[in-house]
Amino acid sequence: MRILHIGKYYPPFAGGIENFMADLLPALRAQDVAVAAVVHDEQAARSPAPTSSIDADAIPIYRAPAYGRLLYAPISPAFPLWLQRAIREFKPDLLHLHLPNTSAFWALALPAARRLPWVIHWHADVVSSQIDRRLGLAYRTLYRPLEQRLLAASRAVIATSPPYLDASDALTRWRQRCHVIPLGLETGRIADPEPAARQRATALWGETGFRVLAIGRLTYYKGHDVLIRAAAELPDSRILIVGTGEQRERLETLRNALDLGDRVCLPGFQPEADLNALLASCDVLCLPSLERTEAFGLVLLEAMRFGKAVVVSDIPGSGAGWVVRQAGHGLLVPLGDVGALATALRTLQLDPTRRETLAQAGPIALREQFGIGPVAAATAALYRQVLADVGSARS
Repeated sequence: MRILHIGKYYPPFAGGIENFMADLLPALRAQDVAVAAVVHDEQAARSPAPTSSIDADAIPIYRAPAYGRLLYAPISPAFPLWLQRAIREFKPDLLHLHLPNTSAFWALALPAARRLPWVIHWHADVVSSQIDRRLGLAYRTLYRPLEQRLLAASRAVIATSPPYLDASDALTRWRQRCHVIPLGLETGRIADPEPAARQRATALWGETGFRVLAIGRLTYYKGHDVLIRAAAELPDSRILIVGTGEQRERLETLRNALDLGDRVCLPGFQPEADLNALLASCDVLCLPSLERTEAFGLVLLEAMRFGKAVVVSDIPGSGAGWVVRQAGHGLLVPLGDVGALATALRTLQLDPTRRETLAQAGPIALREQFGIGPVAAATAALYRQVLADVGSARS
C-alpha cells in the first residue's frame, strides 16, 4: 500500500500532532506500508532561497511554503500545487487527511485527489469557542460546509477516543464510518536526557521543593492562567510553563499582578532535549486546558514515558480525561476551577507515596495501550479494509 498523509506541519515544527505523525509514519513502514506526507513549512517561506521541499530521509515529506496564519490556519496559496505534485510523484493508493486543516480541503478541488479513497484522521473538532469567538463565526460560515463535504466523500474516519467521538457534533452524521484508534507514542524517539540538558533543567527549576511542569502553546484554550492563579496557593513550589504563543504577555502580566515572582516561570521555547530533561526532573505534569480543542493531550503519553503523575482538566467530551482514566496515572479536576487545581497539586505535593503510585502506572499504560506499534497496526488494518471495499465496489 502507498499512503499519502496530508497534515498541517511536521517536525522540526514542535507540536503534539506533528510529533504523532513523525512517530506514525515510520511505524506504518514497519507494517509494510509505504508513506509520504504533504505539510506546511513557514520556515521555507521566510527563506530567500528555499531548499528542496522533500526531506532527505527515507520518508518523502513535501513541505509547501506557508506565510503565517489566519485564525490559526496556515496561509499557503501554493499548497494545492504541492499536493498535486506529491500525488503525481508518490502515486498513492489512498489519502490520509489529518484534520483540522484548511489545506486538506484542496482534496475536494483536485481531480487527482478526488479519484483516490480518503481516510480522515479526526484529531479535533473546530470548537465553537467561548474564549475566542471569532472561531465560531468562521467555523459556521466558512469551515463547516467544506468539512462536511470532506467527511461525506471519505471512506473512513479515525476518532482518537470514545468520548470525543460521542461528543462531536460534526461527526454525528458519519458515525457508521468512524473507528476509534487512540494516538500513540514511539518511546524510542524520546531519549533519556544527557547530563548537559539535565544541568540546564536544574538551572530552570532553581532551589525549589515541588516542581510542576506545563508544556504547550501559549494559546487561548490551554488554561495556563488557571495554573498561574493556582500557583498562589502552592507554597514551596515552582511552576514552569514551557512554550511560545500569543498569550505570553497576558500570562506574564497575570503572574506579576499576583506577585508570584520566580515561583512561575515562562522560559519560552525549549529544544526537545531540554523538554525531555524537564519532564524527567519534574514532580507533576499539569494540563489545565479549558476546551475540547484539547482533544487528546499527547503530552500525557510523554509523561508516561518518564513515569510522571499528571493533573488534568476533566473536559467534557475530550479525550484527555479518558487517557488519564485508562492509564490511571493522575488526578482529574473540573475545568477552570482554580481551587480544585490547587488542591489536586497540593495533594500530590504533600503525599509523595501517592504521587509515585500514580507515576508508576504510566509506563505500564504506555506499553499496553498507547504505544505507536498497536496504533500503526490498527491504522494499517483500516487502510486494507478501505482498499478492499473500494476494490469490491469497482469489481
